Amino acid sequence: MRDIIRRVDRCRVCGNDDWLEVMSLGSTPLANGFLDPAPAYPDEPVYPVDVIACRRCWLMSLRHVVDPQVLFTHYVYLTSESDQMAQHMRRIVEWSTRKLGLTAGDLVVELGSNIGTQLEIFAAAGLRTVGVDPARNLARIANDRGVETVADFFGPHVAGPIAQKHGRAKLVLGRQCFAHIDDVHHVLDGVDAVLAPDGALAIEVPYLVDLLDQNQFDTIYHEHLSYYSLGTLGRLFESHGLRLVDVERADVHGGSIVAFASRPTVRPPAPSVSRLLALEEERGLSTGRPYQDLADRTRKVVDNVGGLVRDLVASGKRVAGYGAPSKGHALLQACGLDRKEIEFVTDTTPLKQGKVWAGNLIPVFTPEQARSRPPDYYLLLAWNYSSEVIRKEHEFLAQGGRFIVPIPQPRIVAEPEPARRYA
Repeated sequence: MRDIIRRVDRCRVCGNDDWLEVMSLGSTPLANGFLDPAPAYPDEPVYPVDVIACRRCWLMSLRHVVDPQVLFTHYVYLTSESDQMAQHMRRIVEWSTRKLGLTAGDLVVELGSNIGTQLEIFAAAGLRTVGVDPARNLARIANDRGVETVADFFGPHVAGPIAQKHGRAKLVLGRQCFAHIDDVHHVLDGVDAVLAPDGALAIEVPYLVDLLDQNQFDTIYHEHLSYYSLGTLGRLFESHGLRLVDVERADVHGGSIVAFASRPTVRPPAPSVSRLLALEEERGLSTGRPYQDLADRTRKVVDNVGGLVRDLVASGKRVAGYGAPSKGHALLQACGLDRKEIEFVTDTTPLKQGKVWAGNLIPVFTPEQARSRPPDYYLLLAWNYSSEVIRKEHEFLAQGGRFIVPIPQPRIVAEPEPARRYA
């Protein structure tokens, strides 16, 4: 155990060792752990999920770090093919091109590039691309798709050879992977080794304000080590000679930000930066109050979701899970729900189908299997796609089926609802 997990003593952003203890979600198996069907299962190893906040830079993070080799060298999450995500990835290209003046032939380097879907969109716009991802299985898929990808953790040892082979990057992009990284300073040293003097870094992370506002405690699990505000990101970037120059909010993964940073003399900060920093000040993110409020609300939502599902099952209703994302595993673990209450989960990811979820031992069905035996209620574990899922499953609703949307408060949905958008 000591070789796999270690306790965090100092803040990975600022080095502080004065912590606010926020809450504990207990000890759980890894959220992306999937097992082959078997007559019996050995006890899966469990690791603590304890949440803390740095009293200096107000990074919210996990108290313990699981070895990234265990988490990421074989990975089952594939970039979503949903309409929402496809539209968002096109926006990333549009934002980057407009804000940074990207032109044909410029180099884009993406860390945590998965199977290369985002880089394919950049390539279609005439940009040269290189991806870096530690998951060897995903890097193999990306290379087979024609997206040059290095199977490794990003850092100077990878970034230097990329710069030598391809030249300096006009954009270094990290989408929904930066929160997974323990040694963020090592990664930013890698950015420095490959970023062009007039280039920019763009980091996309789930936004702490949205997590707090929407009670998104289920996004807290072993892979997600850090929960960033824009202010904390800005402090981290400044320690590496970079300055926040722009930011966009995005309606993906429950609410995210894309923060752009460049060297101080390259471009001035856009008004969006000061606006969002003012919002964080208004919300009191540099005080303990919002973090303690999250802990209080989490306890209530866990009780309400678990109680609702158990009451439905006790009354004879069949309940299944819709989606098998990591956040779904975190939700089920927190609520104490397993295959006694959740008959199956359905997911479109081939690497998960036919497996059994570690810990709760719920089988993962294909959508076709699920349609052949629809439940009375779906617990919408992939609630961040709720509007899209509910519109798609109109036949299930028309036949009397119902969705339970658990976050921010459990509610039952019987008809399509409008998509969430930011102004």
